[in-house]
Amino acid sequence: MQKEFLNYPLTYAIILLNLLGYLLSIVLSGSVTEIPLETLVDLGALFGPYVVLQEQWWRLGASMFLHADITHILMNMFALYFVGRGAERYFDTKSYLTLYFLSGLVGGVASLYVHPVGVAMGASGAIFGMFGALAGFFLVHRHHIATQAQAFMKEFALIIGINLLIGFSIESVDLSAHLGGLVAGGIGGYLLSWSSRFLWLYGVLTLLLIFAVSTTLPAQYANIPF
Repeated sequence: MQKEFLNYPLTYAIILLNLLGYLLSIVLSGSVTEIPLETLVDLGALFGPYVVLQEQWWRLGASMFLHADITHILMNMFALYFVGRGAERYFDTKSYLTLYFLSGLVGGVASLYVHPVGVAMGASGAIFGMFGALAGFFLVHRHHIATQAQAFMKEFALIIGINLLIGFSIESVDLSAHLGGLVAGGIGGYLLSWSSRFLWLYGVLTLLLIFAVSTTLPAQYANIPF
Protein backbone atom coordinates (compact mmCIF):
# COMPACT_ATOMS: atom_id res chain seq x y z
CA MET A 1 0.00 0.00 0.00
CA GLN A 2 2.82 2.42 0.85
CA LYS A 3 4.45 1.66 -2.48
CA GLU A 4 1.19 2.47 -4.24
CA PHE A 5 1.08 5.91 -2.60
CA LEU A 6 4.74 6.55 -3.41
CA ASN A 7 4.23 5.60 -7.06
CA TYR A 8 1.28 7.97 -7.55
CA PRO A 9 1.68 10.79 -4.99
CA LEU A 10 0.00 13.49 -7.11
CA THR A 11 -3.16 11.48 -7.75
CA TYR A 12 -3.55 10.45 -4.12
CA ALA A 13 -2.81 14.00 -2.91
CA ILE A 14 -5.57 15.42 -5.11
CA ILE A 15 -7.97 12.69 -4.00
CA LEU A 16 -7.16 13.55 -0.37
CA LEU A 17 -7.81 17.26 -0.97
CA ASN A 18 -11.19 16.45 -2.48
CA LEU A 19 -12.07 14.18 0.44
CA LEU A 20 -11.07 16.92 2.88
CA GLY A 21 -13.28 19.35 0.96
CA TYR A 22 -16.20 16.96 1.31
CA LEU A 23 -15.44 16.40 5.00
CA LEU A 24 -15.50 20.17 5.55
CA SER A 25 -18.87 20.30 3.78
CA ILE A 26 -20.18 17.60 6.11
CA VAL A 27 -18.94 19.40 9.22
CA LEU A 28 -20.49 22.73 8.19
CA SER A 29 -23.79 21.31 6.95
CA GLY A 30 -24.32 18.37 9.30
CA SER A 31 -25.30 16.21 6.35
CA VAL A 32 -23.27 13.23 5.07
CA THR A 33 -25.08 12.05 1.97
CA GLU A 34 -26.20 15.34 0.41
CA ILE A 35 -24.70 18.77 0.96
CA PRO A 36 -27.13 21.73 0.99
CA LEU A 37 -26.64 24.17 -1.88
CA GLU A 38 -26.21 27.08 0.51
CA THR A 39 -23.23 25.40 2.17
CA LEU A 40 -21.60 24.68 -1.17
CA VAL A 41 -22.03 28.28 -2.32
CA ASP A 42 -20.60 29.54 0.96
CA LEU A 43 -17.56 27.30 0.51
CA GLY A 44 -16.86 28.43 -3.04
CA ALA A 45 -19.12 26.68 -5.55
CA LEU A 46 -19.47 28.41 -8.90
CA PHE A 47 -22.39 30.81 -9.06
CA GLY A 48 -22.24 33.15 -12.02
CA PRO A 49 -23.42 36.39 -10.39
CA TYR A 50 -20.90 36.00 -7.56
CA VAL A 51 -18.00 35.04 -9.82
CA VAL A 52 -18.58 37.48 -12.67
CA LEU A 53 -20.50 40.41 -11.23
CA GLN A 54 -18.83 40.40 -7.81
CA GLU A 55 -15.46 39.28 -9.23
CA GLN A 56 -15.10 36.26 -6.95
CA TRP A 57 -12.83 34.49 -9.42
CA TRP A 58 -11.26 32.40 -6.65
CA ARG A 59 -14.35 30.21 -6.93
CA LEU A 60 -12.97 28.74 -10.15
CA GLY A 61 -10.32 27.01 -8.06
CA ALA A 62 -12.30 26.33 -4.89
CA SER A 63 -15.21 24.72 -6.73
CA MET A 64 -12.90 22.00 -8.07
CA PHE A 65 -12.69 20.51 -4.55
CA LEU A 66 -16.40 20.59 -3.69
CA HIS A 67 -19.02 17.92 -4.39
CA ALA A 68 -22.78 17.90 -4.07
CA ASP A 69 -23.36 14.47 -2.51
CA ILE A 70 -21.77 11.15 -1.66
CA THR A 71 -22.45 9.67 -5.11
CA HIS A 72 -20.90 12.70 -6.80
CA ILE A 73 -17.61 12.50 -4.93
CA LEU A 74 -17.35 8.69 -5.06
CA MET A 75 -17.85 8.64 -8.83
CA ASN A 76 -15.35 11.45 -9.37
CA MET A 77 -12.72 9.97 -7.08
CA PHE A 78 -13.04 6.56 -8.73
CA ALA A 79 -12.56 8.19 -12.13
CA LEU A 80 -9.58 10.19 -10.83
CA TYR A 81 -8.06 7.04 -9.32
CA PHE A 82 -8.36 5.33 -12.69
CA VAL A 83 -7.15 8.10 -14.97
CA GLY A 84 -4.82 9.96 -12.61
CA ARG A 85 -2.49 7.03 -12.05
CA GLY A 86 -2.30 6.47 -15.79
CA ALA A 87 -1.45 10.11 -16.41
CA GLU A 88 1.15 10.07 -13.66
CA ARG A 89 3.02 7.31 -15.49
CA TYR A 90 3.39 9.33 -18.67
CA PHE A 91 3.60 12.99 -17.58
CA ASP A 92 6.08 14.65 -15.26
CA THR A 93 4.94 16.52 -12.15
CA LYS A 94 4.74 19.98 -13.73
CA SER A 95 2.88 18.69 -16.77
CA TYR A 96 0.43 16.64 -14.69
CA LEU A 97 -0.47 19.49 -12.37
CA THR A 98 -0.70 22.00 -15.25
CA LEU A 99 -2.99 19.72 -17.25
CA TYR A 100 -5.19 18.98 -14.25
CA PHE A 101 -5.71 22.49 -12.96
CA LEU A 102 -5.91 24.29 -16.31
CA SER A 103 -8.45 21.74 -17.54
CA GLY A 104 -10.47 22.37 -14.37
CA LEU A 105 -10.31 26.13 -14.87
CA VAL A 106 -11.36 25.87 -18.52
CA GLY A 107 -14.25 23.63 -17.47
CA GLY A 108 -15.29 26.18 -14.87
CA VAL A 109 -15.24 29.07 -17.35
CA ALA A 110 -17.19 26.99 -19.84
CA SER A 111 -19.80 26.35 -17.15
CA LEU A 112 -20.05 30.07 -16.34
CA TYR A 113 -20.50 30.85 -20.03
CA VAL A 114 -23.17 28.22 -20.71
CA HIS A 115 -24.99 28.24 -17.35
CA PRO A 116 -24.88 31.79 -15.94
CA VAL A 117 -27.57 31.17 -13.31
CA GLY A 118 -26.54 27.66 -12.31
CA VAL A 119 -24.50 26.47 -9.34
CA ALA A 120 -21.62 24.17 -10.27
CA MET A 121 -18.90 22.32 -8.42
CA GLY A 122 -16.78 19.19 -8.68
CA ALA A 123 -13.55 17.81 -10.09
CA SER A 124 -15.16 16.55 -13.29
CA GLY A 125 -13.70 19.19 -15.61
CA ALA A 126 -10.16 18.48 -14.39
CA ILE A 127 -10.71 14.71 -14.50
CA PHE A 128 -12.03 14.88 -18.04
CA GLY A 129 -8.94 16.94 -18.81
CA MET A 130 -6.75 14.04 -17.70
CA PHE A 131 -8.74 11.65 -19.90
CA GLY A 132 -8.16 14.05 -22.77
CA ALA A 133 -4.46 14.32 -21.95
CA LEU A 134 -4.03 10.55 -22.02
CA ALA A 135 -5.96 10.37 -25.28
CA GLY A 136 -3.57 12.95 -26.73
CA PHE A 137 -0.58 11.01 -25.43
CA PHE A 138 -1.70 7.72 -26.94
CA LEU A 139 -2.57 9.42 -30.19
CA VAL A 140 1.01 10.68 -30.50
CA HIS A 141 2.61 7.39 -29.41
CA ARG A 142 0.06 4.97 -30.87
CA HIS A 143 2.62 3.20 -33.07
CA HIS A 144 5.04 2.56 -30.20
CA ILE A 145 2.59 1.35 -27.56
CA ALA A 146 -0.19 0.02 -29.74
CA THR A 147 -1.55 -2.54 -27.24
CA GLN A 148 -1.80 -0.10 -24.34
CA ALA A 149 -3.19 2.61 -26.61
CA GLN A 150 -5.94 0.40 -27.96
CA ALA A 151 -6.92 -0.81 -24.49
CA PHE A 152 -7.02 2.73 -23.13
CA MET A 153 -8.98 4.14 -26.08
CA LYS A 154 -11.65 1.44 -25.63
CA GLU A 155 -11.96 2.26 -21.92
CA PHE A 156 -11.81 5.98 -22.72
CA ALA A 157 -14.64 5.73 -25.26
CA LEU A 158 -16.75 3.69 -22.83
CA ILE A 159 -16.30 6.12 -19.92
CA ILE A 160 -16.88 9.19 -22.09
CA GLY A 161 -19.96 7.58 -23.60
CA ILE A 162 -21.41 6.73 -20.19
CA ASN A 163 -20.76 10.24 -18.90
CA LEU A 164 -22.34 11.84 -21.96
CA LEU A 165 -25.38 9.58 -21.57
CA ILE A 166 -25.67 10.53 -17.90
CA GLY A 167 -25.19 14.18 -18.80
CA PHE A 168 -28.00 14.17 -21.33
CA SER A 169 -30.26 12.23 -18.95
CA ILE A 170 -29.67 14.19 -15.73
CA GLU A 171 -30.21 17.94 -15.87
CA SER A 172 -27.88 18.75 -12.98
CA VAL A 173 -24.81 17.26 -14.69
CA ASP A 174 -22.78 20.03 -16.31
CA LEU A 175 -21.67 18.76 -19.71
CA SER A 176 -20.11 22.10 -20.61
CA ALA A 177 -17.51 21.70 -17.84
CA HIS A 178 -16.84 18.11 -18.90
CA LEU A 179 -16.35 18.98 -22.54
CA GLY A 180 -14.34 22.13 -21.78
CA GLY A 181 -11.96 20.17 -19.58
CA LEU A 182 -11.76 17.33 -22.09
CA VAL A 183 -10.77 19.61 -24.97
CA ALA A 184 -8.27 21.57 -22.86
CA GLY A 185 -6.65 18.40 -21.57
CA GLY A 186 -6.63 16.77 -24.99
CA ILE A 187 -4.79 19.68 -26.59
CA GLY A 188 -2.33 19.88 -23.70
CA GLY A 189 -1.69 16.15 -23.64
CA TYR A 190 -1.08 16.10 -27.38
CA LEU A 191 1.43 18.97 -27.22
CA LEU A 192 3.26 17.72 -24.14
CA SER A 193 3.52 14.23 -25.60
CA TRP A 194 5.77 15.65 -28.29
CA SER A 195 7.91 17.59 -25.83
CA SER A 196 7.64 18.92 -22.27
CA ARG A 197 9.13 22.14 -23.64
CA PHE A 198 5.63 22.97 -24.91
CA LEU A 199 4.44 23.27 -21.29
CA TRP A 200 4.97 27.03 -21.08
CA LEU A 201 3.28 27.58 -24.46
CA TYR A 202 0.28 25.49 -23.47
CA GLY A 203 0.03 27.22 -20.10
CA VAL A 204 0.26 30.74 -21.49
CA LEU A 205 -2.20 30.13 -24.33
CA THR A 206 -4.72 28.43 -22.05
CA LEU A 207 -4.55 31.24 -19.49
CA LEU A 208 -5.00 33.79 -22.28
CA LEU A 209 -8.05 31.87 -23.49
CA ILE A 210 -9.51 31.80 -19.98
CA PHE A 211 -8.87 35.53 -19.61
CA ALA A 212 -10.37 36.32 -23.03
CA VAL A 213 -13.58 34.40 -22.33
CA SER A 214 -13.80 35.84 -18.81
CA THR A 215 -13.69 39.39 -20.14
CA THR A 216 -16.79 38.71 -22.26
CA LEU A 217 -18.84 37.43 -19.34
CA PRO A 218 -19.73 40.75 -17.60
CA ALA A 219 -21.47 42.05 -20.73
CA GLN A 220 -23.30 38.75 -21.15
CA TYR A 221 -24.40 38.69 -17.52
CA ALA A 222 -25.53 42.31 -17.60
CA ASN A 223 -28.38 41.31 -19.91
CA ILE A 224 -29.60 38.44 -17.72
CA PRO A 225 -32.35 39.14 -15.13
CA PHE A 226 -31.24 37.49 -11.88
